[in-house]
This record gives sequence, structure tokens and C-alpha cells, in this order.
Amino acid sequence: MSRSAVASPLPPGTDAPPTCEVPHFDPVRVRGGRHRLHRLVSHRRRAVAVGLAVTAAALVAAGPHPGTGGQDAQRARGHPLTEPVRKRHGGQQLVSAPVRIADAGTVRLLGPGDRVDVVAAGDGGAGDTSVIARGVRVTELPEPVDGTTADGALVVVSVPRATAHRLIGAGAASRLAVTLC
Repeated sequence: MSRSAVASPLPPGTDAPPTCEVPHFDPVRVRGGRHRLHRLVSHRRRAVAVGLAVTAAALVAAGPHPGTGGQDAQRARGHPLTEPVRKRHGGQQLVSAPVRIADAGTVRLLGPGDRVDVVAAGDGGAGDTSVIARGVRVTELPEPVDGTTADGALVVVSVPRATAHRLIGAGAASRLAVTLC
């Protein structure tokens, strides 16, 4: 065999075109970039405030929309879905307790937010009284149902749970009255 019959393989890359030189040019610089970055870093509070405002706007825009149905449409925007935390008074949980006061005329003097003492008057006479709850807050005065003013009037007060139990027991056994504090 002759040498010409056996072709020697060419090394890879030799079939590529010849290289040409890249022309020289100045680097591209963005004007004011360094100044803006320095200003952003030096005004961090403003940058954080802007970021929070943008986040809040995005959350409001992505929130539930009225008319979409469901329970979310029923509640006011921005309010939590969980049950509200009950008020606490001196470490005790406050509950709403309805109390029927014997004198409906006295109840007309009350308004929500008033502080009252609830007094139980026993059937034995004028001297047989005891204070069941002191300085409790009136939260609601429900409208009387027609013809029920003879039995007194209903007052809803905010009291600790143990006091609510005493009020219910006293209301079943005797007539209740209130005094303004």
C-alpha cells in the first residue's frame, strides 16, 4: 500500500475558517448607576417603605373581590378570618350575660357603655338585698318584645364567666335591679 492511499485524518477544528481580530471599543457605562445605588443604600428607610407599600398594594389587588361569592365576600376586607379574641378583665375572660331587670323604667336610663351594679332583691322584703356584680359594663339594650314590659326589661352586661353564672342564678331566685356607678 502506498502512503497516498491511506488518508490521514485531519485534527479536529482545522476545517474552521481562519480567525479574525475583534475591533477594540470602549466599555459600555450606564450613566448615573453608581449614584442611584449609593442613594438607595443611603436612604434605606425610604426604600423599605416603598417596598412595603408596593407589597401592600399587591396584596390588596390579589385579595378577595366582592361578588365572587363564598364566605370571604361576606366579611369586610382586612379583617381576620379567625374568631375575635374575647376581652379580658383582670386576667379573666369576659362574656356577655343577659339580665332581666325588674323595673323597665330604670333600664330606659341606661345606655351602652354605662357602668352599673346589679343588685338582687329577695322576696323576703326590702332589707334582703345583695350586690351580685359591681361596676359591670352595659354592652347592649335589646328592644322589648310587645307586651313584655310588665316582666321588666333585658340588659346585656359584660362580666367574667363566674359572675355570669351568679347573675343567672340570682335572676332565677329573685328580682334584679341596677344602680348607676
